[in-house]
Amino acid sequence: MGKSVTVIKASPKMVSKTKSGIRKLRVAAYCRVSTDQEEQLNSFENQVSYYTAYINGKPEYEMAGIYADEGISGTSTRKRTDFNRMILDCERGKIDLIIVKSISRFARNTQDCLSYSRKLKNMGIGVFFEKENINTMDGAGELLFTILSSLAQEESRSISENCKWGIRKKFSDGKYHLNTNRFLGYDKDEKGTLIINEEQAVIVRRVYKEFMDGVNPDVISKRLNDENVPGCMGEARWSCSTIWGILSNEKYMGDAILQKTYTSDFLTKKTEKNTGQITQYYVENDHEAIIDKDYWTAVQMEIQRRKDFMETYNLRTMGRYTDLQPFSSRVICGTCGNIFWRRTLTRGGKQIKVWMCGQRYRKKGVVGCTNETLKENDLHDAFVKAWNGIVENRAKYMEKWKKDIKGDNPLTAFRARQMMELTKGKPIKKIDMALVGKVLDHCVILSKGAIEVYFLDGICTRIV
Repeated sequence: MGKSVTVIKASPKMVSKTKSGIRKLRVAAYCRVSTDQEEQLNSFENQVSYYTAYINGKPEYEMAGIYADEGISGTSTRKRTDFNRMILDCERGKIDLIIVKSISRFARNTQDCLSYSRKLKNMGIGVFFEKENINTMDGAGELLFTILSSLAQEESRSISENCKWGIRKKFSDGKYHLNTNRFLGYDKDEKGTLIINEEQAVIVRRVYKEFMDGVNPDVISKRLNDENVPGCMGEARWSCSTIWGILSNEKYMGDAILQKTYTSDFLTKKTEKNTGQITQYYVENDHEAIIDKDYWTAVQMEIQRRKDFMETYNLRTMGRYTDLQPFSSRVICGTCGNIFWRRTLTRGGKQIKVWMCGQRYRKKGVVGCTNETLKENDLHDAFVKAWNGIVENRAKYMEKWKKDIKGDNPLTAFRARQMMELTKGKPIKKIDMALVGKVLDHCVILSKGAIEVYFLDGICTRIV
């Protein structure tokens, strides 16, 4: 008896079988728009309404949901909330088929596009792309799908480059966008021009003043938090890095550097600091200044001076408690060149404050540096004598200060004006910690109790 072959024609999968019989396909639609310039069916609202009517109009379909992400980049699925929710529902067995307008709506990242389509295919879930007329459950469309996925990614790259060009063109014209809700000291008028927020500007000026008075940024941030001073977001959430950011931002002197950062990868959207990789644009006199330009420049020079000082003496900070102890990190050993540290010693049942070289007992019980330990009172007395010597001989230094003010160094001019103002008073009888923070550069502890006191304006006095 010969073989008999019966041909069973293929038919599209329009239904799903369950234990109880036959049911409709559970169909979901995924919608996404990247801009507000998409037309008709590409618009967010129209896509949602279109697919709702489309699925409900098919008797063989059962609505499984509309998943929609608005205004989110398609190059990555990490921040696409509804897309990820749709995949999770697929894993839970709630969806049989997904309809998408085009591959670019699904993903512009080739890897994501192929990865998710194959993941869904392994679960028996197809993705139908209307524009390309491709169903991922159809094996014949695999090659075409791969090619078109790559084209979608290339399209995204092209769009990204066009956007970059547009942004850089605006930068070259001196135009930029600044979110003043996250920028202390400024608001915007109806034309988008930066205008001073006087209430916030007071805080900005305070930060600059306290820094130039010798207060460390972490101390400034602590003060603002303790006083519950509101930041740009309305909350007192100050940090050391925030203070450094305020001190170094050129916008406070009315200028603007454009393209400080750039996107290095259009797929990952990774942002990197621009240290010369691409062109920057400097806009002078862009808006009204909160901080005078010479003063701002002096602050930048002071920042660099402190950085150089820390590098010279291998310090991580210029002293965390400069409001309470301004001598911290400013007392230098004249024997080995290392920093003197403040210590508490017990003598005769009493505790005394002293300063000693950090290398004196580098190894426990073994004397390293031979420089003598200095009583804190002697250190304070040395500063008082040095300062009073300048006050009493003020007329002697006036010519130097006037010359410094006329010079082209903003920091030197600032220190000269500061000294002229501070020395108007009478000699001090005891240590003034605020004064120390304002005027002291450093002290050098020499042998036999001699101390050299160096002031920020360049004056040096030896106290024996």
